[in-house]
Amino acid sequence: MGEVRLQKILSAVVSRRRAEALISGGRVTVNGTVATLGDKANPSRDIILLDGNPIAQNEANLYIMLHKPERVVTTAHDPQRRPTVFDLLPKDTRLFSVGRLDYDTSGLLLLTTDGDFAHRLTHPSHEVKKTYIARVKGIPGDEVLEKFRTGLLIEGRQTAPCEIEIIKKAPSQHGETRVRITIHEGRNRQVRKMCDAIGHPAVTLKRVEIGGVQLGDLKKGQWRALTGEELHYLHGIRAK
Repeated sequence: MGEVRLQKILSAVVSRRRAEALISGGRVTVNGTVATLGDKANPSRDIILLDGNPIAQNEANLYIMLHKPERVVTTAHDPQRRPTVFDLLPKDTRLFSVGRLDYDTSGLLLLTTDGDFAHRLTHPSHEVKKTYIARVKGIPGDEVLEKFRTGLLIEGRQTAPCEIEIIKKAPSQHGETRVRITIHEGRNRQVRKMCDAIGHPAVTLKRVEIGGVQLGDLKKGQWRALTGEELHYLHGIRAK
């Protein structure tokens, strides 16, 4: 679909006269710029917001975040008949998960009906940062933390530089240390394998942020639509 007048795009949800009034009142933006009467946009490409909330995108696509619980798989169908994230989501909607979280990992999972959007956010060239909170066994020392940051050899391949910081240190080597880890790769079970590689396996792992979009206080098993601001940011991510 090419560019069409904003009035026509908005008329899918309000009357043409109402659409003109909203535009004239400065309540509609296109890619962050306040729109004026006569402006055109492409609803499949541009970020069109009314009072900061998405209009055109929600007519064609759905963008949501889910707080994935542990012991739930990300695939649509599981041969072992375990619960899947799609059991928690709107029915009869073809959603794509933006990356995955393993069975034992909880936290932020993005899902959408927009396949191009999902592909863009998961493509390695975009280096989208993902942040996790983990409880690991023992107390990682400065030397192993530095190895973690600079890269580890996992299954014959070096990991890219990343970030790790201690949030709360265990009282002893027999306890568990809470750490924050940020990576921009997406290998299978990468964070867990990196923790194993430094001798401090992850006891629990929770993803709390993707590309600046945060899980916040969304409860396990619950989902919500992404806000206009979150959509605007994620749609703006480009390859390095």
